[in-house]
Amino acid sequence: MAPSAVQVSQDDVARLPLKLDGKNGTKHAEDVQMMESQDKTQFVLGCYRVLIADLCQQFNMGHPGSAMGMAAIGIALWKYVMKYSPSNPDWVNRDRFVLSNGHACLFQYSFLHLVGYQNMTFEQLVSYHSDRWDSYCPGHPEIEHPGIEVTTGPLGQGLANAVGLAMASKHIGAQYNKPGCEVINNMTWCTIGDACLQEGVGMEAIQLAGHWRLNNLCVIFDNNNITCDGSADIAMSDDTNTKMRACGWDVLEVEDGNSDVASIVKALVAARANKEKPTFINIKTTIGVSSKKANTAGVHGAPLGKEDIEYIKKANGMDVNKHLDIPQEVYDFFREAVPRGKELEKDYAHVTAKYNKEHADLAAEFTKRMKGELVGDFTQCIPSKDSQPSKAEPSRKSAGNVGVALAENIPNVMIGTADLSPSVNLSSKKKVDFQSPNVKVSSGPNGDYTGRYIHWGIREHAMASVSNGLAAFQKGAILPVTSSFFMFYIYAAPGVRMGALQSLQVIHIATHDSIGTGEDGPTHQPIELATLYRAMPNFLYIRPCDAEEVAGAWTAAVSAKDTPSMISVARQDVTQYPGHSDRNGVLKGAYVFMEEQDADVTLIGVGAEMKFAVGTAKLLKEKHGIKARVVSFPSWRLFEQQPIEYKRKVLQYRSKAPRVVIEAYSVNGWERYADAGYSMHSFGHSLPRNDIYPRFNFDDEKIAAKIAPLVDEAKQYGMENFRGEFRDLNMDYTRDVFHSPQGTIHAPS
Repeated sequence: MAPSAVQVSQDDVARLPLKLDGKNGTKHAEDVQMMESQDKTQFVLGCYRVLIADLCQQFNMGHPGSAMGMAAIGIALWKYVMKYSPSNPDWVNRDRFVLSNGHACLFQYSFLHLVGYQNMTFEQLVSYHSDRWDSYCPGHPEIEHPGIEVTTGPLGQGLANAVGLAMASKHIGAQYNKPGCEVINNMTWCTIGDACLQEGVGMEAIQLAGHWRLNNLCVIFDNNNITCDGSADIAMSDDTNTKMRACGWDVLEVEDGNSDVASIVKALVAARANKEKPTFINIKTTIGVSSKKANTAGVHGAPLGKEDIEYIKKANGMDVNKHLDIPQEVYDFFREAVPRGKELEKDYAHVTAKYNKEHADLAAEFTKRMKGELVGDFTQCIPSKDSQPSKAEPSRKSAGNVGVALAENIPNVMIGTADLSPSVNLSSKKKVDFQSPNVKVSSGPNGDYTGRYIHWGIREHAMASVSNGLAAFQKGAILPVTSSFFMFYIYAAPGVRMGALQSLQVIHIATHDSIGTGEDGPTHQPIELATLYRAMPNFLYIRPCDAEEVAGAWTAAVSAKDTPSMISVARQDVTQYPGHSDRNGVLKGAYVFMEEQDADVTLIGVGAEMKFAVGTAKLLKEKHGIKARVVSFPSWRLFEQQPIEYKRKVLQYRSKAPRVVIEAYSVNGWERYADAGYSMHSFGHSLPRNDIYPRFNFDDEKIAAKIAPLVDEAKQYGMENFRGEFRDLNMDYTRDVFHSPQGTIHAPS
């Protein structure tokens, strides 16, 4: 692999965040590689690699290989190229750095310490893999620690997050920058390994960044050709550079990524200067360089052993008897980052002072967003109770009405869809697409970077993961809203989970959320997916039954600043329940929908299946003389936040009446709230929407016929008879017919 020629102009050098002094104190482009003497640089590289080896050895665990191999990349970034302020990790116009190959976390932790991040003390650094619960150095980078932009770990996620961070810079800059007053113009830098290129979400994100021409994004490929199983070519033979160029990226190469800091700096400077495209820098490195195990999988995720540690120290001219030693010369090499960062902040303060004076209204709005506040009152975008429809309509339409109003009136909101604009009802006639102004879309309309409607293409995984990057740029500045069919959020689930793990506010609109989706069949009919999202920590899954409950769901989701949410809505018409449904009840997770004094049974209705709870309650009274009360239960998580007194009042835990949940999903989890369930035990079926529910015995008569004996049993034997015996009431259809690879098989009666 021959290195590409990297040309660095005087202007390019001037864009560096420090003065590059060459001979006699002058500054020239050709002096870039003379920033520090080769001897000093090699000394620092050696000290750094020994430090990484020692850190992994002390508790006999860790990932030394990639961090050691990326040492020169780290020097180029943290000493010479990145804009940041160690004394103020949250400075708004800082460059963002993402370590997508998160197992190499010591790479990031060590440089944060060396350049002077105040929280990353030496004591914290050496707590890596210790038993300290308050360590700033967990096994993968985590967002809550200063200097870490996003949590990475599952490979490819960080790369997608970096695309979102770069999008955010482009979008906010396009909205607020003025000539001579660029309040947002930062770069996003992202390191990756072979694995991030193999993960599907990585390629989805790469395609999007190239299409959008995010020239403020640079991906740095730590090309060491090693994965856990061995050399990368056991499972990959792509021409990576050609693939990246085909996806719309500029590609640069550095042959000696182990020691040639100057060439890496030149490539990074060229990436910052790129006006047209994102940049991919392919840097050839050696994993675990200077170890006996270098260039093998053995150095990836295990300590090197005492013998190899001694070998590494001797190879780098270090004292074998010193451990976790950082010479003062190394600190001196890096700590100029602290005053440099303060100068960057000072220069930025001059820019913002001028901006505040010349563009006062915009400045006020920009400041508000950078504080994480919504611009405008979102409650005005939610229909009043008396304006809600009385006739049946799809709850996806109700959700779309609110989403469109938010997008049209709240600048923070960016709405996107995975190629389902006609189905999710979130597209406004006033919308402007987020697109590169230099890309012409044949189907139109064309957009620009100010646009707040995102076409994700058929990329659900990237949609969720890139949205996390949008949300992480400056918490609250952008509120991303994604949308797709509920079933396809199984593709997006890893990104949704990472958003919950990071407390990032993203709202996911999941339509077509029941077997009522109909003729598209079992591939599109979610049965088990709600169980995943209801169980996910720090996540609001809300399944409203009508337009009024949709209003409550949106209110809860927009108000949940540290929690991602999913609003699960139906494709088919759903009955409206004026006088019964209540947005404020949704905010409490569950509420009494229809009360009945001295009820014999409590029916729990959810989402599109609320009609069966209401219809069955009526039929039980008319045909069986059984009094039923109905509870609406759109959100477990919100309900669990309520006082015990409220929960007792809603579910009547201590009454003698059984509780039955009616929902065309897997019943798993409802055992916590109900004594029995009328649910699904198989995948769905391809039938018209009016025929699909009866096919699976969702019929008021059949449901009532199953609940009546349950009530009689409770009256005769008491509720003690139900303890530990959750009843599945809808098993009949599974005995009628099931499918096998040999075709349809009718079970014997």
